[in-house]
Amino acid sequence: MNSAADASDDVLMLAWSAGDASAFELLYARHRGPLYRFLLRQVRDNALADEFFQDVWQRVIAARHGWKPDAAFSTWLYRIAHNRLNDHWRALKHRPPAPEDGDERAARVPDPATPERELSEFEQRRRLQRAIEELPEDQREAVLLRLEQELSLEEIGAITGVGRETVKSRLRYALDKLRARLTE
Repeated sequence: MNSAADASDDVLMLAWSAGDASAFELLYARHRGPLYRFLLRQVRDNALADEFFQDVWQRVIAARHGWKPDAAFSTWLYRIAHNRLNDHWRALKHRPPAPEDGDERAARVPDPATPERELSEFEQRRRLQRAIEELPEDQREAVLLRLEQELSLEEIGAITGVGRETVKSRLRYALDKLRARLTE
């Protein structure tokens, strides 16, 4: 053979099982399009086809050391895909049908990620940032070291050069000012 690209699937599979990663790349390049189209035609859903495509290749990767050239690689690959599809169809048969009012029920569930809620949370964070910026420098430093860096009172004292009780006092005054500012 002139090059690895000319090698049969079986030769590439054996090479890959022995540790040749480039052999896998060639196998994948040869079969990715046809395998994906096969799955897509079966399920008629892009997201589901993507999921099954990934599952099939993960199973190929997991089983590569046990592969024997008893059948062609493509036969083995499509048998894995076929089994994955069968698992899917079998699972669908065992699922109870959706309730007739399922869409109505789903519509009544509040969406926690509404634009209004996200804007409100953003505004709250921004108010807190502004309130922290308005603190005296020593209090702001203590608050930021405590809240953002999660440092202990002793660690903050060592960084700022003051005692533990002074750090507690600065934090207490800062938190009181923040509460007052945020409840305005």
